[in-house]
Amino acid sequence: MILDKFLQNKPLFYETIDYERFPKIFKKIRHHFKIPKIIHIIGTNGKGTTGRFLATALFNNNYKVGHYTSPHIMKFNERIWLNSSDVSDEILQRAHNKLKKIIDDVDLDALSYFEYTTLLAMWVFSSCDYVVLEAGLGGEFDATAVFDKVLTLVTPIDLDHQAFLGDTIKEIATTKLNAIQNNAILASQKYSQVYDTANKISKKLNIKKIEEILNFNDLENLEKISKKLNLAKYLKNNLALAICGLKFLNIEYKCSDFNNSRLFGRLSCIGENILVDVGHNPLAATSIVNQLMPNKYILIYNSYKDKDYKQILTILKSIIQSVEIIDINGQRVESINKLQKVLNDLKIEYTKFKEVKSDKQYLVFGSFSVVEQFLKEHNE
Repeated sequence: MILDKFLQNKPLFYETIDYERFPKIFKKIRHHFKIPKIIHIIGTNGKGTTGRFLATALFNNNYKVGHYTSPHIMKFNERIWLNSSDVSDEILQRAHNKLKKIIDDVDLDALSYFEYTTLLAMWVFSSCDYVVLEAGLGGEFDATAVFDKVLTLVTPIDLDHQAFLGDTIKEIATTKLNAIQNNAILASQKYSQVYDTANKISKKLNIKKIEEILNFNDLENLEKISKKLNLAKYLKNNLALAICGLKFLNIEYKCSDFNNSRLFGRLSCIGENILVDVGHNPLAATSIVNQLMPNKYILIYNSYKDKDYKQILTILKSIIQSVEIIDINGQRVESINKLQKVLNDLKIEYTKFKEVKSDKQYLVFGSFSVVEQFLKEHNE
């Protein structure tokens, strides 16, 4: 079966998740896999950006590198980055054909979309020296957690995916940090509960903060690289975490190692008057406001039911001129009436998105799906 058709039959969202399924299936087939050195990326925000910074620097130091990230914006191949490029359709199809031979039909049918694509990525990465492996929505129960890791990098943790991870920062931090096997580095965190949780589990693990690792030269390089890449302020934290990862691996880096390491969709400019960002939670909204204020934008937006869109819009209100609601598809999408009620309560003017006008400034934000739909309509 062609990979695209196979994946189309896998639902992207589950009301409940069987956390025992993937470890059991992988245990049966793990002898078929050659697993490289893995750097695991967990957290709430900035996993993709941190991973791409690190993967690019490793590649520019002559290592064979894979970077697994999710979800994708326009094409599935974006999830599996191999030696500085998105993987080709041909390589993906060959990997899919091989997996169909080593996984029995019952297990193939049972695996979720994310679980299967994780196996697909690890098969593609079998010849790599390093794999930068980004967790999906979770931590200890995530499909990526079954693999042995040499290091875990922890990006900022905040409220998100509460239905699966817990209702408090302490619960979410516990679930995510329990994915650590041995060594970990924490990015600067907003909540003290994250550090408290890390301290509790650090008695048997080696967990450090980026502040304990970066020296004066690293901070100087951080500024140089950020300026060269034209990074938003909130992305510098991700770059700092990637630099810490290199230092842990005893890899000497140059500022030029991070050239071409920007991951699209992270406050990316796609025209003189359009910014797009795939952020979808309050922490991302706060980071964007801190970066863009006091400028005003027309917000092109929509949301899933499980997102705290009232809080997100409340945070963004200071930089919103008005909202244009873009149609997106999926069972998780919030009803237009509920979204409009929140906008009315917040006294934010809104209309339906139709077109981009050259004399207006736009911010496209809300999720990968919002950015994907906007790009499709804008490029037509």
